[in-house]
Amino acid sequence: MLSGGKGTRLRPFTYTGAKQLVPIANKPILFYALEQLVECGIRDIGVVVGETGDQVRAALGDGSRFGARVTYVQQEAPLGIAHAIRISRPFLRDCPFVVFLGDNFIKGGVVPYVESFRRSGTDCQVLLKSVPNPRDFGVAQLENGRLSRVVEKPSQPPSDLAVIGIYMFDSPVFEAVEAIRPSARGELEITDTIQYLIDHGYGVRAELVEGCWIDTGKMDDLLAANRAILETMAPGSAGSIDADSRLEGAVVLEEGCRVEGSVIEGPAIIGERTRIINSRVGPFTSIYHDSLVRDSHLEGSVVLENTVIEGLGAPVRDSLIGRNVELRGGGARAPEGGFYRLVLGDFSRILVP
Repeated sequence: MLSGGKGTRLRPFTYTGAKQLVPIANKPILFYALEQLVECGIRDIGVVVGETGDQVRAALGDGSRFGARVTYVQQEAPLGIAHAIRISRPFLRDCPFVVFLGDNFIKGGVVPYVESFRRSGTDCQVLLKSVPNPRDFGVAQLENGRLSRVVEKPSQPPSDLAVIGIYMFDSPVFEAVEAIRPSARGELEITDTIQYLIDHGYGVRAELVEGCWIDTGKMDDLLAANRAILETMAPGSAGSIDADSRLEGAVVLEEGCRVEGSVIEGPAIIGERTRIINSRVGPFTSIYHDSLVRDSHLEGSVVLENTVIEGLGAPVRDSLIGRNVELRGGGARAPEGGFYRLVLGDFSRILVP
């Protein structure tokens, strides 16, 4: 797994934290990837880390609570996915392996794709997804159903098929990553690696992902992933709710949370020891642990831990709010139909009218 990116597309939300540890439905994105690999029967997992490596190590530990054994590989600079594969060779030992970028989310997991790679006997399997904005991705070109070319972020895409951040390789990939040269942006590109394998006659196959895949590196995509997970969650309560409150639809109250004089509209999840007081929350909202929402209205948003939201005169919608944030209202009511849409990094202090 790769967990070394800086999360620049989510700034300021990720200035002080690893983007792969942002929670979706109150569970870090990276955990979904690791759990999906374990579901495939993969127990030895190497995690390539960069400058946020200490945070990732603290979150994953040795992997035992996931049923895995985690080994960390330090990448000294963001030199590309192919570079990450190159430096991981001592861990991989020329065995077949899966590369899973830690900010990728694929609903339903990767078991069928890993099993098809195992059966195929090919040297490389690439997962593709039709996207509306192929210029933002590596793009695949197929000829008679076979992968013939991959291009990194082309100005004139040959198709709408994005090469998503999940790949399967056998040992010939190490020949490729040693042979390619850095791109104009100074990285060893995974698209160049795949093209090398194609050009040198190795077995490379593509599979189209039909279900929900999301690259969570952007605000709207992260919110979409949060919605996708919340829609699958069954209601459950380990928290408390008073007689003046009500839950509507699928709501999860985690251990120790308290709901007082409030309405929670599902799908939604409220984290451990979080308090919701005289407020309305949801739908499609996740609030992480040890937070407080009082006299406010949130919907379609992700709120991280130890955050206070209080006294807002208009709803907060489709927002990302970081850790240890204080977001307070000044008492004024917003015009009818008004709302706030915010991206707030950790430790922000905001007073709105």
